[in-house]
Amino acid sequence: MADLITQALQDATDTKAVVIGEGAIGQAGQVFKDLFGPVQAVVVADERTFELAGKQVSSALAAAGVELATPHVFPGDPELYAKYENCEALREILAPLDAVAVAVGSGTLNDIVKRASGELDRRYMVVGTAASMDGYTAFGASIALDGFKQTLSCPAPYGCIADLALMAAAPQVMTASGYGDLLGKVPAGADWILADVLGAEAIDQSVWELVQGPLRGALSRPADLAAGDVSATGDLVEGLVMSGLAMQAHQSSRPASGAEHQFSHLWEMEGHGVDVTPRRLSHGFKVGIGTVAIAALYERLLERDLSDLDIDSVVAAWPARDAMETEVRRLHPDPRLVEETVVQALTKWLPPEQLRARLELLASVWSDVSVRLRNQLLPANELQEMLRAAGAPAHPQDIGLDWERFRATYTRAQMIRKRYTVLDLALETGLLDVLVDELFAPDGFWGRQAPRA
Repeated sequence: MADLITQALQDATDTKAVVIGEGAIGQAGQVFKDLFGPVQAVVVADERTFELAGKQVSSALAAAGVELATPHVFPGDPELYAKYENCEALREILAPLDAVAVAVGSGTLNDIVKRASGELDRRYMVVGTAASMDGYTAFGASIALDGFKQTLSCPAPYGCIADLALMAAAPQVMTASGYGDLLGKVPAGADWILADVLGAEAIDQSVWELVQGPLRGALSRPADLAAGDVSATGDLVEGLVMSGLAMQAHQSSRPASGAEHQFSHLWEMEGHGVDVTPRRLSHGFKVGIGTVAIAALYERLLERDLSDLDIDSVVAAWPARDAMETEVRRLHPDPRLVEETVVQALTKWLPPEQLRARLELLASVWSDVSVRLRNQLLPANELQEMLRAAGAPAHPQDIGLDWERFRATYTRAQMIRKRYTVLDLALETGLLDVLVDELFAPDGFWGRQAPRA
């Protein structure tokens, strides 16, 4: 894995050093000095992470001869939230300092420091405290702006340190969240295969290997992760870090994000799970449910021989652009979201002659591509078992989703991103509604798991 990380760093646009291992926090000072030279450091944490690791980071920095500014410590209660107001507040604190920020925390802390530093055109370093998501080494920050979550552009950290002993001891729900996030790379890979074959977005093989190469190994020990095993945590952390570096190398989230993330993004945009106590519903938990949902959809799709698709009938039933826009507006009435959703959805709309060409291509390659998809995917029920073994939610009810809202997500999530996924293939072949009906039928994958009155 060390060789793979070294290779990934060569192609990464922002991150130049990654240190993973037990006791890695002790190297924070030397890593900082090597990366930034004789510059002041300011540790940024919340009350929990400062006591957990911030003091150790400060000591390591001081021991390496790094000058320290007064640390900025956010309150630990209520739970810190990645809202833009916190980015603004931190930016104003950092602006008068001639110092590099060192984020000590997990997703929220990293995103706040990432965005604030990016707005000041400054590099920063992160010391992760939990294996909770793949965003440590990813560009962009997931921030709540104007009332809903969105990804704001900003560079990834210049350096990243992951102390495995520290991360293995983190609250189990945080590790489970990271597992859910990483599990999503399985169907995301299948979506990229589809996009590549159909000419929507070509696979970069070297980037593909950064994510998919270590993926199965990183996901192979969910029960050990739940038990706080350091070795299993190391596998998970490396998989998450590699995903972030792959996104840097590709300058896109495509290597690590597909339709399963569109499920999660839709729920996040609409604020689902923000008010849950004592801890907000994590991104990884939502991705995990989306992963199961998309795997189940693939299973229904792969039962069909699309080489025999009735292309004439499908093209004849294809909605006009205006009709498509009307449907998007009907299904996404929130005024904060609808206009951008229309833009994203209509970017993917094809004129009938282009749709025909795509469907003819699909029919010609289906026998081969269906084999590739089956080899990439895992069964939906197996994914549920893996999530449960890791201590993560595996059913929509586990994250408080209304059943009808969950069902509607299959249609609504297709519209919110221009990225080509299995949801688009299902829509373009005229099968999306049919496949969803099958999933929710009494003997279907979700029908068998439907809530009982």
